[in-house]
Amino acid sequence: MSSTAVPYTGGDIKKSGELGKMFEGPRKSGQLTSGPLRSGSMGGGNTVHSGQISSHSMNRMGSLSGGVSGSGSMKKTSSGPLNKHGEPIRKSSGPQGGGLTSASRQNSGPLPPVLPATGLITSGPLNSSGGPRKSSGPLDSSSSIKSRTASMVKNQAVTHLSEEGTHSFFRSFPKLVFWSMVLLFVMGFIAAVFILAAVGNPILLIVVVVLFAIVSLAFSWNVYWGRKAIINFISKYPDAELRTAKDGQFVKVTGVVTCGNVPLESSFQRVPRCVYTSTSLYEYRGWNSKPASPTHRRFTWGLRSIERHVVDFYISDFQSGLRALVKTGYGARVTPYVEESAVIDINESNKDMSPQFKRWLAERTLSGDDRMMRLKEGYIKEGSSVSVMGVVQRNDNVLMIVPPPEPVPTACQWTSCMLPASLDGIVLRCEDSSNPDVIPV
Repeated sequence: MSSTAVPYTGGDIKKSGELGKMFEGPRKSGQLTSGPLRSGSMGGGNTVHSGQISSHSMNRMGSLSGGVSGSGSMKKTSSGPLNKHGEPIRKSSGPQGGGLTSASRQNSGPLPPVLPATGLITSGPLNSSGGPRKSSGPLDSSSSIKSRTASMVKNQAVTHLSEEGTHSFFRSFPKLVFWSMVLLFVMGFIAAVFILAAVGNPILLIVVVVLFAIVSLAFSWNVYWGRKAIINFISKYPDAELRTAKDGQFVKVTGVVTCGNVPLESSFQRVPRCVYTSTSLYEYRGWNSKPASPTHRRFTWGLRSIERHVVDFYISDFQSGLRALVKTGYGARVTPYVEESAVIDINESNKDMSPQFKRWLAERTLSGDDRMMRLKEGYIKEGSSVSVMGVVQRNDNVLMIVPPPEPVPTACQWTSCMLPASLDGIVLRCEDSSNPDVIPV
């Protein structure tokens, strides 16, 4: 530009060519205090393009335009304020000090808070040093317990077992055999009564009554000792090695338990890192007491409430050392045989001595009036020794134990006069869950 001769314009902008287009608009004397606003393109914000033009930059512009007066200043519509070298000032977002406050950009807002020293963005407010602000005062334990219980109930990875999952002889006994025997006894009674009325011979009726008494005694025996017989069957069933087990084979594996992705916590004693939890509330019904359930008989203990949960876990085989994933979560069929121990007994004399028990009842909207109650709890925590019965499944080098497609029948135990029963789903057996001497994992 210094080598090119600049034509004399006499200060007329219209004769300045392309340079004069930069200074189009009304001229005012003095310094520029504000400029026209131009609609920005970021979020509808406005950018201020005005500011003070230094005398040095105006002299340069005057020399280029051929005599523009240095005492008069023009509005600049696109460049903004200039520095002492005549170059546009680069402005950063946020408040500026000095005379550039009016020329700062207005579309970015305040700066974000300082990040913690770890570089992690944490939820909640931050203090002056950038760390999370600590709130003072006691925490609401009841609300945290309720939220924990609600999250566990809504978690799809947790299998919620109902009361029907407990052992029952009539549920495990084959229905076809049971109703066939009922039909035979009904027909026998009808025939015996007809012969007694027609001929007067009571022999058939006596035979039918004796057979009915024997069958009823056998059923009562199996109902009372059925759970113990199945536990005896599980303990005598031979253990299998996971290394040699075939795909689809029904096996029994005994080993150490390791938690999966979703560990459990017992509801009353708050035992952490569990794969199975069970809490049962029993009530004793006297002569004038209220029943715990419609089938609760007098002078007996009846089940009022039960909570049982189980999730997927790992088991390390004692014999081969291999680890397998036991698929007991996500609504799988599971039959647990885990012993429960009495945690607390409540009667009229000590009903106000356990605030924890009263809080546990209030969380489940259960009344605790003048009743004899007993709370039992069982669990399988990490490091316990457990026996698992299920079907081996190998999928992409992942060894799993899944529920069998059909219930597995047990054989007749003639020495103990036990009829065959069936095992539905994966069978869990833990002898003493409250043993503190668990294997660390």
